[in-house]
Amino acid sequence: MTKQNYFFAVDLGATSGRTIVGTLGNEKIELEELTRFDNLIIQTGGHFYWDIYALYNEIIKGLKLVAQRNLFISSIGIDTWGVDFVCIGDDGAILRNPLSYRDPHTFGVMEQYFADCVDKKRVYEITGIQFMNFNSLFQLYAMKLNGDSALKQANKILFIPDCLSYMLTGNKICEYTIASTSQFLDPKTKKLDETLLAAMGLNREKFGEMIAPATVIGTLTEEVQKMTGLGPIPVVAVAGHDTASAVAAVPAKNERFAYLSSGTWSLMGIETQDAVINDKSYEYNFTNEGGVEGTTRFLKNICGMWLYERCRKEWKDAPKSHAELQAEAMKVVPFQSLINPDDKMFANPPSMVDAIQEYCRMTGQKVPQGYAEICRCIFDSLALRYRQVFEWLREFADFSIDTLHIIGGGSLNEYLDQFTANSTGVEVLAGPQEGTAIGNIMLQAKACGAVTDIWEMRRIIANSISLKRFLPQDTDIWQQAYQKFLEITK
Repeated sequence: MTKQNYFFAVDLGATSGRTIVGTLGNEKIELEELTRFDNLIIQTGGHFYWDIYALYNEIIKGLKLVAQRNLFISSIGIDTWGVDFVCIGDDGAILRNPLSYRDPHTFGVMEQYFADCVDKKRVYEITGIQFMNFNSLFQLYAMKLNGDSALKQANKILFIPDCLSYMLTGNKICEYTIASTSQFLDPKTKKLDETLLAAMGLNREKFGEMIAPATVIGTLTEEVQKMTGLGPIPVVAVAGHDTASAVAAVPAKNERFAYLSSGTWSLMGIETQDAVINDKSYEYNFTNEGGVEGTTRFLKNICGMWLYERCRKEWKDAPKSHAELQAEAMKVVPFQSLINPDDKMFANPPSMVDAIQEYCRMTGQKVPQGYAEICRCIFDSLALRYRQVFEWLREFADFSIDTLHIIGGGSLNEYLDQFTANSTGVEVLAGPQEGTAIGNIMLQAKACGAVTDIWEMRRIIANSISLKRFLPQDTDIWQQAYQKFLEITK
């Protein structure tokens, strides 16, 4: 067998995970999915936990498969969702499975933190991070208030990808992009803020050494080598936050672009050299998260395909096929019913269908009936919400935004891609679907010197995939719909 170098990527989402191998050569990147598995939340004792050991075991399974197939991997990289973390004891042991950001222990704690510790405006001035009750800052404060035993005994606190890398290498680090989701990192200094930590009785020593993306953490421990049949393979700190890896994979030609990472959440933003923290970004609740090569991902979270997926579970008479269901929705008269996808009533209702219908009833609109009308309501509303956030981005950007890149699984939804082009009035380029895994692998390639910088990465990615192009249509009709949307959601 001809020896060929591979990169091994672990891509973990809040519902499922995958291990993937990627090859880089001839100015192209190729991917192969090795394993796919569920990431299940454990409910016990009134709390919700992630099973960190199950995730570790799935990584080991993937690495064993690499050894069995005699693939010569150059390195390993792990990306996950943000904000959650693991407590490590003095003896190096994991003290307990980590709490999930879905756990209700943070309800009301954000407001209590502002009252007891640091003023809300001051927290934003330091961090530039949007306010969500499950941010690490408020999780830690909730644990402190509850007398959490793991926090009391913690020698180190590691974010999820850093913990899994620790389990593979024995080295404790704090990767920059994942730390930036915590709401206690200062993007101006690129350091954890001592004031915010002190309010919870913590200090900088509780966290690992800050590491930039594309940095080698260490090699597989002897224990892992024996279990997998591999040698001392390097483990690389990629962009540990999955959205940061995905944005690194945007196949842009220049800086004049916005991105929409489309999945359960839709994350729309721009890439900037410096954090954007001012009264307007505070008012609009924009966030400044860490990117690669010192950049900032200035973005806003939008409730994405969560609405659609929740409704699909309720629709008993709807076609199972996405294509058939959405084709039926396209036959519905547009803009009859609109919602604000980010209204609190859609966060986690007992019935998403009932919540959408109630919103339309409360706002004096036609109440959508059946799966086709509700699906059309969701797609129309998401595209118009994208327009609103896109207009805000234009206010902040110091460059003209020529193109919107849609990446992630949602980029396959061609109806919504076209609606987004119609609504925003700019060219939309859809793809890659596997943005997170591609970004993960390209940052590993950078760590070993196979690529030099993000723009070479993006050029290779663009050369490796076929993008779908959507140009604005029916702009006058969409402009009228946008005015209706603003009136309904004001």
